[in-house]
Amino acid sequence: MEHNSIADYEEDEDVEIPDHMLRDEFCDPENPVALNFTEISAAAYKIRDGIQQTPCSLSQMSSQYDMQIYFKKEFLQYTGSFKERGARYTLLQLSADQQNKGVIAASAGNHALALSFHGKSLGIPITVVMPIVAPLMKVSACRQYGANVIVKGNDIGESKKFALRIAKKKGLLYINGYDHPNILAGQGTMGLEILSQVPDLDACVIPVGGGGLIAGAAVAIKSLNPNVQIIGVESVQCASFSEALKAGHPIYTQSKSTLADGLAVPTVGVNAFETAKGLIDKMVLVKEEYIALAILRLIEQEKAVVEGAGATGLAAIIQGLLPELKGKKVVIALCGGNIDTTALGRVLERGLAAEGRLVRFVVTVSDRPGGIAELTRLISDLGVSIKDILHERAWLKSDVFSVQVKCVVETRDMEHSKELEQSLRKKYAQVIWGPVHQENVDID
Repeated sequence: MEHNSIADYEEDEDVEIPDHMLRDEFCDPENPVALNFTEISAAAYKIRDGIQQTPCSLSQMSSQYDMQIYFKKEFLQYTGSFKERGARYTLLQLSADQQNKGVIAASAGNHALALSFHGKSLGIPITVVMPIVAPLMKVSACRQYGANVIVKGNDIGESKKFALRIAKKKGLLYINGYDHPNILAGQGTMGLEILSQVPDLDACVIPVGGGGLIAGAAVAIKSLNPNVQIIGVESVQCASFSEALKAGHPIYTQSKSTLADGLAVPTVGVNAFETAKGLIDKMVLVKEEYIALAILRLIEQEKAVVEGAGATGLAAIIQGLLPELKGKKVVIALCGGNIDTTALGRVLERGLAAEGRLVRFVVTVSDRPGGIAELTRLISDLGVSIKDILHERAWLKSDVFSVQVKCVVETRDMEHSKELEQSLRKKYAQVIWGPVHQENVDID
């Protein structure tokens, strides 16, 4: 498939097209479309040979949280997320003429990957506009799948506007990754699979960004078993669906930086909201540290690498936001695994810190021979591992024979950390415990 560069489209940026014409005709705020079960059934039949049926397996974390936890492992799709379901069904529903012309989308990651892969599989030209903040790994993967990739826009909003301009100029169909009606139908097939794998579930916990996945899955599950509780989870950094429910319609919600970047959609889909608003039983907001901890727990206990957006369902359990599910059979959607490898190490460290297994402290010890050795011996005798250590003399004004020692250590768990803190405070008069301290203050 021929690749186009940004230069091939520069002329389109200058084309005078009124803003009211730069719109997605399938996502009209004035006429939202609610998904029905028949469309999901049709999607399941059409995509059956091109999509993985991912496992929904019992987790060893079940006893830890006093509930039967089943993980729906959508991160095992070929491109690493549930987005393949909607992408393939939408491409299959195109007219022959549109299949020849191709489609376009704006995406920073999973939607672009899904369209690129299935477009190549079906012989349909795909163009994706990705913002400059999109991970290079995902940009390269889309190109490897044969898509025309344009890196344009400081954020997804600018990328979308540019994509709509190209769509208008070139006759391409713009496909919204979380709100096109066929996207919703395709995502709903996950709900059908969950019911076939865990037919007697009590609740399903689903991450929410633009709303496409929870809308489709809720229709599928509630249509066949109305008693199943549908719970949506968002990051506190972007609570756009929760705010839309309060307002009664999609509204712009400021999005802040979050580990769950795949959920950072400032305005939820109009069709997704129309579909899901009466089917969601509860929405909860998780804190960033619990998302990091969920990623860590999934790697350590499930041997599963899951991105922040995909881990928010488990984060809600860890944070204790769903106590009513104790003793119940619960399915949690792990909807994506495309975490940026450059960020994974930092996320794991945050998870260790949130769990009390990575600790930072500052202690003032004697600067005479053996002073620091005595500190490290105390740490070693407790079975604590030193990850980093630094001593400073310049900012202690009152005692020239003392030294500040900054340590980052790794412990077994929170109780082990408390044991270390108690031992340090018993031995030393000046201990600052925790990650925050003033660098240039005399602490005697």
